[in-house]
Amino acid sequence: MHLLGSAVLFSVMLSTLSAPTEDWQTASSIYDFSAKDIDGNEVSLEKYRGDVVIIVNVFAEMHSKYAEKGLRILAFPSNQFGRQEPGTESQIKNFAKSYNADFPMFSKINVNGPNAHPVWKWLKEQPKGRSFLGNGIKWNFTKFLINREGQVMKRYGPMGDPSVSQ
Repeated sequence: MHLLGSAVLFSVMLSTLSAPTEDWQTASSIYDFSAKDIDGNEVSLEKYRGDVVIIVNVFAEMHSKYAEKGLRILAFPSNQFGRQEPGTESQIKNFAKSYNADFPMFSKINVNGPNAHPVWKWLKEQPKGRSFLGNGIKWNFTKFLINREGQVMKRYGPMGDPSVSQ
């Protein structure tokens, strides 16, 4: 898996990321943002600098396979796509645990629209984060490949598999 050597991956299941400033346009990397975990604690994404990270909600198998090699999965549910995450944060946390998801979970946010979190606005506007279909997130599991410096390297659609990236 080439991601372990060079990148961080973000998926559309992101939630509750917050910037130290409301102006997401001044951010220089994803490390300029923080996120509330599913228990309500604020976590700086700086904590994951130097780690390979996949931010998504259903990568338990990948996490268990690559955690010893430094892969970190950060789960961020979103309810903007077909109401797939209508539950409370406690319900979401319990559901994820039923699938042996032992990676950090964060609270829900919007990834599209006027209430989209600043980090999502930032990711979608980066040169390699733009989509030829428009910058909006079309469905769950859209992913952003982020290098160790916090810069967008590639955007994957919902069916894209970053584990086979070259």
